[in-house]
Amino acid sequence: MSYVPEDDEFATLRVEREADERVLRVHLHRPERRNAVNDRMMLEVGDLFLRLQQDFRTRVVVLGGDGASFCAGADRKTDDQPLDEPNGERERRFRAHLGRRAARAIEECEITTVARVQGHAAGGGAVWAVSCDFRVAADDALLWYPEIELGMPLTWAATPRLIGEIGMARARQLVLLCERISGRTAFDWGLVHEAVPADELDAAVDRWVARLLDLPDLAVHMTKTQFRAYSRNVSLGDVSEADADQIVLARATPETQARIRAPFRRGQ
Repeated sequence: MSYVPEDDEFATLRVEREADERVLRVHLHRPERRNAVNDRMMLEVGDLFLRLQQDFRTRVVVLGGDGASFCAGADRKTDDQPLDEPNGERERRFRAHLGRRAARAIEECEITTVARVQGHAAGGGAVWAVSCDFRVAADDALLWYPEIELGMPLTWAATPRLIGEIGMARARQLVLLCERISGRTAFDWGLVHEAVPADELDAAVDRWVARLLDLPDLAVHMTKTQFRAYSRNVSLGDVSEADADQIVLARATPETQARIRAPFRRGQ
Protein backbone atom coordinates (compact mmCIF):
# COMPACT_ATOMS: atom_id res chain seq x y z
CA MET A 1 0.00 0.00 0.00
CA SER A 2 1.28 3.46 -0.85
CA TYR A 3 -0.43 6.71 0.01
CA VAL A 4 0.25 9.15 -2.83
CA PRO A 5 -0.78 12.70 -1.88
CA GLU A 6 -1.56 15.19 -4.60
CA ASP A 7 -0.43 18.81 -4.54
CA ASP A 8 -3.96 20.06 -5.11
CA GLU A 9 -4.97 18.58 -1.75
CA PHE A 10 -3.04 21.31 0.08
CA ALA A 11 -3.05 25.07 0.26
CA THR A 12 0.13 25.41 2.34
CA LEU A 13 2.24 22.38 1.36
CA ARG A 14 4.02 21.24 -1.78
CA VAL A 15 4.56 17.50 -2.05
CA GLU A 16 6.99 15.66 -4.33
CA ARG A 17 7.34 11.90 -4.59
CA GLU A 18 10.42 10.38 -6.20
CA ALA A 19 9.90 7.99 -9.10
CA ASP A 20 10.45 4.79 -7.11
CA GLU A 21 8.09 6.07 -4.37
CA ARG A 22 10.62 5.45 -1.59
CA VAL A 23 11.21 9.15 -0.81
CA LEU A 24 8.57 11.80 -0.19
CA ARG A 25 9.60 15.45 0.01
CA VAL A 26 7.17 17.70 1.89
CA HIS A 27 7.74 21.44 1.52
CA LEU A 28 6.10 24.07 3.69
CA HIS A 29 4.79 26.32 0.93
CA ARG A 30 4.11 29.91 1.90
CA PRO A 31 7.41 31.33 0.63
CA GLU A 32 6.09 34.88 0.40
CA ARG A 33 5.60 34.72 4.21
CA ARG A 34 8.82 32.75 4.89
CA ASN A 35 6.54 29.73 5.41
CA ALA A 36 5.03 31.27 8.53
CA VAL A 37 2.57 28.97 10.27
CA ASN A 38 -1.16 29.60 10.08
CA ASP A 39 -4.08 27.41 11.14
CA ARG A 40 -4.42 25.78 7.74
CA MET A 41 -0.74 24.81 7.65
CA MET A 42 -1.00 23.24 11.11
CA LEU A 43 -4.07 21.30 10.02
CA GLU A 44 -2.48 20.13 6.76
CA VAL A 45 0.86 19.11 8.28
CA GLY A 46 -0.91 17.08 10.98
CA ASP A 47 -3.30 15.44 8.53
CA LEU A 48 -0.56 14.57 6.03
CA PHE A 49 1.74 12.91 8.56
CA LEU A 50 -1.15 11.00 10.14
CA ARG A 51 -2.17 9.65 6.73
CA LEU A 52 1.41 8.61 6.03
CA GLN A 53 1.02 6.00 8.79
CA GLN A 54 -0.61 3.81 6.14
CA ASP A 55 2.05 4.37 3.48
CA PHE A 56 4.25 1.25 3.28
CA ARG A 57 6.23 2.12 0.16
CA THR A 58 7.78 5.34 1.41
CA ARG A 59 11.04 4.83 3.31
CA VAL A 60 12.04 8.44 4.05
CA VAL A 61 10.14 11.72 4.35
CA VAL A 62 12.12 14.95 3.94
CA LEU A 63 10.46 17.99 5.54
CA GLY A 64 11.68 21.33 4.17
CA GLY A 65 10.52 24.83 3.35
CA ASP A 66 10.26 26.58 -0.01
CA GLY A 67 12.13 29.84 -0.51
CA ALA A 68 14.55 31.57 1.82
CA SER A 69 13.51 29.95 5.10
CA PHE A 70 12.41 26.66 6.57
CA CYS A 71 9.72 28.35 8.67
CA ALA A 72 9.54 31.78 10.33
CA GLY A 73 7.21 30.64 13.12
CA ALA A 74 3.66 31.83 13.71
CA ASP A 75 2.19 34.22 11.16
CA ARG A 76 1.20 37.22 13.27
CA LYS A 77 0.38 39.54 10.36
CA THR A 78 -1.93 37.90 7.85
CA ASP A 79 -3.78 34.67 7.21
CA ASP A 80 -4.63 34.27 3.54
CA GLN A 81 -6.07 30.76 4.04
CA PRO A 82 -8.40 31.16 7.05
CA LEU A 83 -10.41 28.22 8.31
CA ASP A 84 -14.15 28.47 8.82
CA GLU A 85 -15.38 29.71 12.18
CA PRO A 86 -15.19 26.91 14.77
CA ASN A 87 -18.39 25.08 15.56
CA GLY A 88 -18.48 25.60 19.31
CA GLU A 89 -15.96 25.54 22.13
CA ARG A 90 -14.86 21.93 21.61
CA GLU A 91 -13.73 22.68 18.07
CA ARG A 92 -12.08 25.88 19.30
CA ARG A 93 -10.10 23.80 21.81
CA PHE A 94 -9.25 21.26 19.10
CA ARG A 95 -7.84 24.04 16.95
CA ALA A 96 -5.74 25.27 19.85
CA HIS A 97 -4.01 21.87 19.71
CA LEU A 98 -3.39 21.84 15.94
CA GLY A 99 0.31 22.73 16.24
CA ARG A 100 0.93 20.17 18.97
CA ARG A 101 -1.04 17.60 16.96
CA ALA A 102 1.13 18.27 13.90
CA ALA A 103 4.37 18.01 15.91
CA ARG A 104 3.22 14.73 17.45
CA ALA A 105 2.21 13.38 14.02
CA ILE A 106 5.70 14.14 12.68
CA GLU A 107 7.38 12.64 15.75
CA GLU A 108 5.28 9.46 15.66
CA CYS A 109 5.31 8.99 11.89
CA GLU A 110 6.05 5.35 11.06
CA ILE A 111 8.41 6.55 8.30
CA THR A 112 11.89 7.90 9.07
CA THR A 113 11.94 11.70 8.78
CA VAL A 114 14.70 14.17 7.88
CA ALA A 115 14.37 17.95 8.33
CA ARG A 116 16.08 20.19 5.78
CA VAL A 117 16.66 23.52 7.55
CA GLN A 118 17.71 26.78 5.90
CA GLY A 119 17.16 30.45 6.71
CA HIS A 120 14.93 30.84 9.74
CA ALA A 121 13.51 28.00 11.84
CA ALA A 122 11.65 29.88 14.55
CA GLY A 123 8.99 28.94 17.08
CA GLY A 124 6.66 26.35 15.64
CA GLY A 125 9.00 25.83 12.70
CA ALA A 126 11.81 24.87 15.08
CA VAL A 127 9.40 22.58 16.93
CA TRP A 128 8.52 20.75 13.70
CA ALA A 129 12.18 20.43 12.70
CA VAL A 130 13.12 18.95 16.08
CA SER A 131 10.17 16.55 15.80
CA CYS A 132 11.95 14.89 12.86
CA ASP A 133 14.28 11.95 13.43
CA PHE A 134 17.25 13.67 11.75
CA ARG A 135 18.03 17.33 11.08
CA VAL A 136 20.42 18.73 8.50
CA ALA A 137 20.94 22.51 8.54
CA ALA A 138 22.76 25.21 6.67
CA ASP A 139 25.63 26.73 8.66
CA ASP A 140 23.95 30.13 8.58
CA ALA A 141 20.44 28.91 9.42
CA LEU A 142 18.97 30.57 12.52
CA LEU A 143 17.03 28.50 15.04
CA TRP A 144 15.21 29.95 18.02
CA TYR A 145 12.06 29.94 20.14
CA PRO A 146 10.71 33.51 20.55
CA GLU A 147 7.68 32.59 22.69
CA ILE A 148 8.96 34.01 26.01
CA GLU A 149 9.80 37.32 24.32
CA LEU A 150 6.21 37.39 23.04
CA GLY A 151 4.85 36.87 26.55
CA MET A 152 3.76 33.25 26.28
CA PRO A 153 5.17 29.84 27.28
CA LEU A 154 6.54 27.41 24.73
CA THR A 155 3.86 24.79 24.05
CA TRP A 156 3.32 21.95 21.54
CA ALA A 157 5.17 19.59 23.95
CA ALA A 158 8.36 21.21 22.65
CA THR A 159 10.21 21.55 25.97
CA PRO A 160 10.35 17.85 26.93
CA ARG A 161 11.27 17.04 23.32
CA LEU A 162 14.17 19.51 23.51
CA ILE A 163 15.29 18.17 26.88
CA GLY A 164 15.38 14.68 25.41
CA GLU A 165 17.48 15.83 22.46
CA ILE A 166 20.00 18.26 24.00
CA GLY A 167 19.59 18.08 27.80
CA MET A 168 18.04 20.32 30.43
CA ALA A 169 20.74 23.02 30.52
CA ARG A 170 20.80 23.78 26.79
CA ALA A 171 17.02 23.48 26.53
CA ARG A 172 16.63 26.03 29.33
CA GLN A 173 19.04 28.36 27.56
CA LEU A 174 17.15 28.10 24.28
CA VAL A 175 13.65 28.45 25.71
CA LEU A 176 13.98 30.84 28.66
CA LEU A 177 16.51 33.19 27.07
CA CYS A 178 15.10 32.91 23.53
CA GLU A 179 18.68 32.25 22.43
CA ARG A 180 19.23 32.53 18.69
CA ILE A 181 21.69 29.94 17.45
CA SER A 182 23.17 29.26 14.04
CA GLY A 183 23.06 25.94 12.28
CA ARG A 184 26.71 25.47 13.20
CA THR A 185 26.03 26.09 16.90
CA ALA A 186 22.99 23.82 16.71
CA PHE A 187 25.32 21.08 15.44
CA ASP A 188 27.75 21.73 18.30
CA TRP A 189 24.87 21.45 20.79
CA GLY A 190 23.55 18.25 19.22
CA LEU A 191 20.33 19.85 18.00
CA VAL A 192 21.08 19.07 14.35
CA HIS A 193 22.99 16.09 12.97
CA GLU A 194 24.96 17.94 10.30
CA ALA A 195 25.59 21.59 9.40
CA VAL A 196 26.97 22.51 5.98
CA PRO A 197 27.35 25.60 3.78
CA ALA A 198 23.98 26.62 2.35
CA ASP A 199 24.95 25.66 -1.21
CA GLU A 200 25.72 22.11 -0.03
CA LEU A 201 22.49 21.59 1.91
CA ASP A 202 20.63 19.56 -0.72
CA ALA A 203 23.61 17.28 -1.29
CA ALA A 204 23.96 16.71 2.45
CA VAL A 205 20.26 15.87 2.82
CA ASP A 206 20.52 13.47 -0.11
CA ARG A 207 23.46 11.71 1.59
CA TRP A 208 21.36 11.13 4.71
CA VAL A 209 18.47 9.86 2.60
CA ALA A 210 20.76 7.49 0.70
CA ARG A 211 22.26 6.15 3.94
CA LEU A 212 18.78 5.39 5.27
CA LEU A 213 17.63 3.76 2.04
CA ASP A 214 20.71 1.53 2.06
CA LEU A 215 19.68 -0.03 5.39
CA PRO A 216 17.15 -2.87 5.84
CA ASP A 217 13.67 -1.35 5.96
CA LEU A 218 12.19 -3.48 8.73
CA ALA A 219 15.21 -3.12 11.02
CA VAL A 220 15.16 0.67 10.60
CA HIS A 221 11.43 0.80 11.33
CA MET A 222 11.63 -1.41 14.41
CA THR A 223 14.56 0.55 15.81
CA LYS A 224 12.85 3.88 15.15
CA THR A 225 9.83 2.71 17.13
CA GLN A 226 12.14 1.55 19.95
CA PHE A 227 13.61 5.04 20.19
CA ARG A 228 10.09 6.47 20.20
CA ALA A 229 9.15 4.22 23.12
CA TYR A 230 12.30 5.08 25.09
CA SER A 231 11.75 8.81 24.56
CA ARG A 232 8.41 8.61 26.35
CA ASN A 233 10.28 8.11 29.62
CA VAL A 234 11.91 11.50 29.07
CA SER A 235 8.68 13.26 28.14
CA LEU A 236 6.79 12.20 31.27
CA GLY A 237 6.02 15.10 33.56
CA ASP A 238 3.51 16.58 35.98
CA VAL A 239 0.61 17.49 33.71
CA SER A 240 -1.00 19.38 36.59
CA GLU A 241 1.42 22.20 35.74
CA ALA A 242 -1.18 23.16 33.14
CA ASP A 243 -4.13 23.15 35.57
CA ALA A 244 -4.14 26.91 36.15
CA ASP A 245 -4.06 27.61 32.42
CA GLN A 246 -6.93 25.24 31.81
CA ILE A 247 -8.98 26.80 34.61
CA VAL A 248 -8.45 30.30 33.23
CA LEU A 249 -9.32 29.22 29.70
CA ALA A 250 -12.36 27.23 30.79
CA ARG A 251 -13.73 30.07 32.90
CA ALA A 252 -13.46 32.39 29.90
CA THR A 253 -16.04 30.40 27.90
CA PRO A 254 -19.61 31.80 27.86
CA GLU A 255 -21.11 28.46 28.92
CA THR A 256 -18.90 28.22 31.99
CA GLN A 257 -19.54 31.84 32.96
CA ALA A 258 -23.29 31.26 32.70
CA ARG A 259 -23.09 28.11 34.81
CA ILE A 260 -20.98 29.83 37.47
CA ARG A 261 -23.50 32.69 37.70
CA ALA A 262 -26.57 30.39 37.76
CA PRO A 263 -28.20 29.73 41.14
CA PHE A 264 -27.14 26.52 42.83
CA ARG A 265 -29.84 23.88 42.73
CA ARG A 266 -29.97 21.22 45.44
CA GLY A 267 -29.66 17.66 44.30
CA GLN A 268 -27.02 18.47 41.64
